Amino acid sequence: MVEKSREHNISEAEWEVMRIVWTLGEIHTGDIIKQLQAKKNWSESTIKTLIGRLVKKGLLKTRKDGHRYAYSATVTQVQMMIQVSKEMMDHMCDMHKGQVLIELLKDMPLSKSDISTIEDELAGKESKAPAVIKCNCLVSGQHEC
Repeated sequence: MVEKSREHNISEAEWEVMRIVWTLGEIHTGDIIKQLQAKKNWSESTIKTLIGRLVKKGLLKTRKDGHRYAYSATVTQVQMMIQVSKEMMDHMCDMHKGQVLIELLKDMPLSKSDISTIEDELAGKESKAPAVIKCNCLVSGQHEC
């Protein structure tokens, strides 16, 4: 059986569904509806439509459980966050990615373990890092963005 390709372009509302599934693991339709209706003023049919879209995109898989359906994620939250972040960064000038990352880090909640891992990653990159990152917006790379 060929695995459906996963579409990582999801709406804000679809993110809400995925966050519930990621947090609770395999979950029945009614439980997703209950969780979302407690957070949002969405109808049952809207939530079912969102679930259906996520199944079609290959991000949720379905399992028949008696008379009801259970859903589970086909990708982890971290995998999805990394993919979406990489896709976003692909649209940016290489020259400014470091600045963007620095600004994001300022507001991001990080554990001591996260900080230690980031420091280790940066130390490993430092020896190979160029003095300046060139602009990749134009073929010549000569422009200063």
